[in-house]
Amino acid sequence: MRSQNLVIPLFRAVAILLIISKIIILSACGDNRLNNDTGDPWPEVLEKGYGTLKALYVPADGFAYKDEKGRLTGVTVELIKDFAVFVYDKYDVALEIEFKQEEDWTVFYNRIVEGGDGLIGFGNVTITNQRKEELIFSPPYMTNIASLITCRDVPELEYFEEISATFEGMNALAFEGTLHESRLRGLVQEYFPTAEIYFANSNDEIVERVSEDCSYFAYIDIYNYIRASQRGMPLKRHSIGDDSAEQFGYIMPLGTTWDEVIDHYFSFGEGLTESDRYRDIMEKHLGSDLAGLLIDGH
Repeated sequence: MRSQNLVIPLFRAVAILLIISKIIILSACGDNRLNNDTGDPWPEVLEKGYGTLKALYVPADGFAYKDEKGRLTGVTVELIKDFAVFVYDKYDVALEIEFKQEEDWTVFYNRIVEGGDGLIGFGNVTITNQRKEELIFSPPYMTNIASLITCRDVPELEYFEEISATFEGMNALAFEGTLHESRLRGLVQEYFPTAEIYFANSNDEIVERVSEDCSYFAYIDIYNYIRASQRGMPLKRHSIGDDSAEQFGYIMPLGTTWDEVIDHYFSFGEGLTESDRYRDIMEKHLGSDLAGLLIDGH
């Protein structure tokens, strides 16, 4: 039974107002709770009618970024804000989303693995069976296309069997610890054993180094390629290397109590990723062409 403490109705009224306005973002400054990678268990939140979900994210253009007014927004941010509205509508729960940024993807990933209940993360993490052994994934919120890139002056690669000739003298540049690294290792091992593999610390570093130095080839997500091209970066996408076999999901620690309600959010009605609202969010933050490519495959 919910507490009758007079503070709770006031708290809930304020929280509900914030949910509807979509401004439930608590600053990390001055709030010691944000130093702990945990929120509130879902059964407790459901019982009380209010609570907190901690959301740890890696900044990514189009997905989790600050707009011109300094407000956190993007595809994955808006989808998790909509989740707060969903649980109010369906469960009569006023949910606060506490967003906290983590720049380093590897640190972010490990913080989710080691985190507590009431923690969710989004950093465009690819769903794999290996990762499922140490994390709980939401249903996929997007199908990704991994793109093989070089600087613009490199000839077009038409067949993998020709890579050692077309990319003669070049080496691979990988974001260490990602599936792109594994993808490059497989490519080098099978078709280009003389190539070395070097490492970068971010996708932005890969884009910059490949743009400036025609001695590298790399894999990045297609939205990173398109955004970089729109900024005038001299890149070439080799379509023979496109790989659309991976999907992104939100991640939670093993033992989370939030997986079932997250699944409900994704499956409700026609399904989240089949909804008009989802398409609107994708087009708003990624542009209609890229959104169409990722949603419809063309």
